[in-house]
Amino acid sequence: MKIMMIEDNSSVCEMMEMFFQKEDWDSLFIHDGKEGLDTFLEEKEQWNLVILDLNLPSMDGMQICREIRKINKKIPIIMLTAKDSESDQVIGLEIGADDYVTKPFSPLTLIARIKALTRRANLLLEKSEEKEKTYEITTKHLKINKKTREALLYNKEIEGLTPKEFDLLYTLSKNPKQVFSREQLLTLIWDYEYFGDERTVDAHIKKLRQKIDKTGSQVIQTVWGVGYKFDDTEVE
Repeated sequence: MKIMMIEDNSSVCEMMEMFFQKEDWDSLFIHDGKEGLDTFLEEKEQWNLVILDLNLPSMDGMQICREIRKINKKIPIIMLTAKDSESDQVIGLEIGADDYVTKPFSPLTLIARIKALTRRANLLLEKSEEKEKTYEITTKHLKINKKTREALLYNKEIEGLTPKEFDLLYTLSKNPKQVFSREQLLTLIWDYEYFGDERTVDAHIKKLRQKIDKTGSQVIQTVWGVGYKFDDTEVE
């Protein structure tokens, strides 16, 4: 755990440094708002948590919080506010602080809030990584989770896919650039020799394309005289 605490009260910093050392946490204490933000931006990848006092010289905690959130949406931020500043607490949470602690505070209270917040952040990160691992198909722009039947194109979900439309997209994207004839798609997706009109594939492809168009550039291509293929390698 590496913590940056931007707080202009040196007594508070000295007190918290002792408690952070007991927890075996690395910490850096900065007493000026702009200096604190500049230091964070210089080494933004190494910090696990930021503690911000609301009232700071040169730049207040609200401004710092806004600037941090522009470049990092996930790092936990705790804001220190006065006991009677309810409006500041609300604004702080609205602009991106994850929690607030009112002054004067017990060091043990702040330690407990830090532990709770980092546990929550780590849990969200684990869930995000786990979801990332479950995508059976990952191409340049497409991710498909067959178990949940989710399809993300350009990091946006393709909404409203019917079972057959999903199966079409899955089959084509599983084999990028491979051209499938209508007969092959009927056999693979309808799972039996389909004796109906092969134009049923065209109808499903048309609807699938309409839903893809709402998300971004088209990735289902027609190979005239043969069939269809998936290819997103040329799409920016």
